[in-house]
Amino acid sequence: MPSFDTISEVDKHQLTNAVDQARRVITTRFDFKGVDAQFDLDGMVVGVSAGAEFQVSQMVDILTGTLHKCNIDPGAMDLADMVTTGMTVRQSITFKNGLDKDACRKIMKAIKETKFKVKATIQDEQVRVEGKKRDDLQQIMNLLRGEDYGQPLQFKNFRD
Repeated sequence: MPSFDTISEVDKHQLTNAVDQARRVITTRFDFKGVDAQFDLDGMVVGVSAGAEFQVSQMVDILTGTLHKCNIDPGAMDLADMVTTGMTVRQSITFKNGLDKDACRKIMKAIKETKFKVKATIQDEQVRVEGKKRDDLQQIMNLLRGEDYGQPLQFKNFRD
C-alpha cells in the first residue's frame, strides 16, 4: 500500500553551512566593521550577539537570507526576545525539529476532512499517511503544502 511520512526537520549540516556563510557576510559588511558581532551555533540553537538591537535584527535578516540559500525554510526559526546585558544585545534562535502534537492533530484533522480514502497515523514526531491510490496521496500532499501549521513540512519515504 503506498504511503509517505509528513515530517518537519532541519538538516544540521546545512544549518552549520548557513551560519558559517552568515559569519562571512558579517566580516565583509562595512556597517559591522569594528563591531563585536557574532553567531554561535550550539546544536539546533543559534545565538546572535552584537552591540545594538538594530544590528541584531540585521544579523537575523542576514541569517534568514543564508538559510534560503541552503534550502532551509526560515519558518523553522523560533526567535526568542532580545536580552540586553551590559554593552551586548543577545537573541537566541531555536530551530524546530519534528512536529509537535498540536501540528500533528491539525494535520490529522485536515486529512480526515478531505474524505479521501487514506489512513493517517501519528508516529512520534511525524504523520504517516497510507492509501490505495497514489493520486489520493499526492492530493493530500498538495493540501498540506497549502496550509500553515506553524512549521515547514517535508514529505519523505513516498513508496508503494
